Amino acid sequence: MVKLTLIARVTDGLPLAEGLDDGRDLKDAEFYKQQVKALFKNLSKGQNEPSRMSIETGPYIFHYIIEGRVCYLTMCDRAYPKKLAFQYLEDLKNEFERVNGNQIETAARPYAFIKFDTFIQKTKKLYQDTRTQRNIAKLNDELYEVHQIMTRNVQEVLGVGEKLDQVSQMSSRLTSESRIYADKARDLNRQAKAGFDSEMGSCCNSAWSRLPPLLDQKEDLVIPLPVMRFLKLVAQISGFLSITTSSLLWHSIPGFEDF
Repeated sequence: MVKLTLIARVTDGLPLAEGLDDGRDLKDAEFYKQQVKALFKNLSKGQNEPSRMSIETGPYIFHYIIEGRVCYLTMCDRAYPKKLAFQYLEDLKNEFERVNGNQIETAARPYAFIKFDTFIQKTKKLYQDTRTQRNIAKLNDELYEVHQIMTRNVQEVLGVGEKLDQVSQMSSRLTSESRIYADKARDLNRQAKAGFDSEMGSCCNSAWSRLPPLLDQKEDLVIPLPVMRFLKLVAQISGFLSITTSSLLWHSIPGFEDF
């Protein structure tokens, strides 16, 4: 049986018409309508889906055709003949184009063609019973074949658009966060450098101020090796001495040659 029928504009996913009594006897009708809306949204993003497709969802199958930038979709039981489902959609398409074709592009509000429900209900009744002579004849009509129409799973179809959205959002978020971290790193680097220069300057000045009196007593001076290493490092980092002056200074300290 035909369970749902919806018509939407492909360019923006705007719903144009719907079978008003669709889903009243259907459990979880809203769940399946949300899937239909997600499918229309994917189509509006230009996912390059085929113009005719069947999509499995639980115990049902969505069948749709796209023509003239309009998507005509129905949901049927799995046992319902695929050929009848697509002929039902063809009948809807032909009438919708005939009655509303010149207004489709200018429609600005959802369900602008809700009056088309009258034709949907009338046509759906003709297709509900697959055993009628009319429908048996359509099933035997070799002029309309559906064997080449692809059948896919709803998770596969909808998952593509969702994953692309997630990747895009994640990429944007990572780019934004990386800029924030880079700015913070530069700030921390400047603060650390300023603090280091300040601390090293104080340390160097303090140590340097004590060298002259120590050097005046160099004959009796014995400088422990760790201290000598520290003083040499201070002189090299601080840049207070040129290479020549530094060399003369350190050679004037007893034990420098052994160091």
